[in-house]
Amino acid sequence: MKPFYLALCVPVILLSLAGCATPRGAASTEPRPLGGGFDTYRPVRLKAQADTSNMAGPTPTATLTLREAVELALQFNPELRSFSWEVRAREARTLQAGLVPNPEIGVEVEDFAGSGTLNGFNAVAATVTLSQVIELGGDRRGRRRVAALERDLAGWDYETVRLDVLTEAAQAFTSVLAAQERLALADSLLAQAQQFYESVAARVEAGKVSALEERRAQVVLSTTWLAYERAARDLTTKRTRLAAAWGSDTPTFQRAQGDLTAVDSLPSAEQLVVFVDRNPDVARWRDEMALRVADVALERARRVPDPVFAVGTRRVRELGETAMTAGISIPLPLFDRNQGAVSEAQYRHRQGEEAQKAAQIEARRMLAEAYGQLASAYTEVTTLRQDVLPAAQENSAATEEGYLEGKFDLLTVLDAQRTLFETTNQYIEALAAYHFSRATVERLIGTPLSDI
Repeated sequence: MKPFYLALCVPVILLSLAGCATPRGAASTEPRPLGGGFDTYRPVRLKAQADTSNMAGPTPTATLTLREAVELALQFNPELRSFSWEVRAREARTLQAGLVPNPEIGVEVEDFAGSGTLNGFNAVAATVTLSQVIELGGDRRGRRRVAALERDLAGWDYETVRLDVLTEAAQAFTSVLAAQERLALADSLLAQAQQFYESVAARVEAGKVSALEERRAQVVLSTTWLAYERAARDLTTKRTRLAAAWGSDTPTFQRAQGDLTAVDSLPSAEQLVVFVDRNPDVARWRDEMALRVADVALERARRVPDPVFAVGTRRVRELGETAMTAGISIPLPLFDRNQGAVSEAQYRHRQGEEAQKAAQIEARRMLAEAYGQLASAYTEVTTLRQDVLPAAQENSAATEEGYLEGKFDLLTVLDAQRTLFETTNQYIEALAAYHFSRATVERLIGTPLSDI
């Protein structure tokens, strides 16, 4: 029986060594410069240790800054965590694609339970074989290449979601800042309306104006109170949306701290276009096209039939002798030469070329649109800040003072107050639009505007 064991052990050892080949390492996707300084959730490998991090995220109770909000979102956003596990799954698929097919062991027993001299087990012959598929044409290498590129594409999908989460968190934070400013404005106007109502009531009591003006002042006070309540509810909604960025149901932070009025000058549109290739929606197409080329190569490799080699031993009981057996089987590619799969992969490659062009055009279109909104918001902010808002403040203060001195009627004062409120609210909205558009532009170029 020694030849039998030798025939089995040698192929098993060789195949085991071949199956230990190490596939390509971790995903090659590089993070974009945007948000590169923030910690981002990355799942551990199952063999390393259990992932015991808090899935629900922390509950910040102090004043919240923009950096803290973004870091919380990148660490605990449920959607981003989900995509991160997809990267790990693709890494495991890459490992599987690089493995050698398992050998097969077979046992065949002949010449027993027959008639005459073949009755019973006196003339039985037993054959034990070990067979192995030998992959020709680069099938294994092609599978591993395709799996590695699919893993890299999962990395790009993760990077896309990471930038989306970062942008949405920044915009949600801006919404909270703007809502806080609107609430502060409504509170100031409410106090002003209360004070003005008391002044009008005193003038009515002194007989200097009619009671009609007191009722008008009361209407203004009630309207201002409703605006304050509306601003308070809006702030609650915006706070809830921000907390949802890191998977929390209820906002626990006290207030958002940031300078909504911070506005920087803008680079030109031409300066930004050159950074479009940093957009992961565009950058991913480098690996996408490499994947489609690899698909074509893999399908062509599969046209080459893979032979199956078999080696074993045969024991004839009647003779008491053992002999070696060997064999090979090769599929004949008479009808199926994988021609349909090759053509499909080629068509997918051509389709990818057109889709890549479309992605580049779409990214430039979206950048042009976002930059236009950013430039418009910047112009509106600077104009309101430098010209319109100071004039409205001065006009409102002058008419209130003039009313108390009897120079203006109540309608003039109310009109000036309404103009100041609308102008201030427009200024807050313009600031919010500026920061929203800035975050969108940075997402589209994958780079902070401060780096340009």
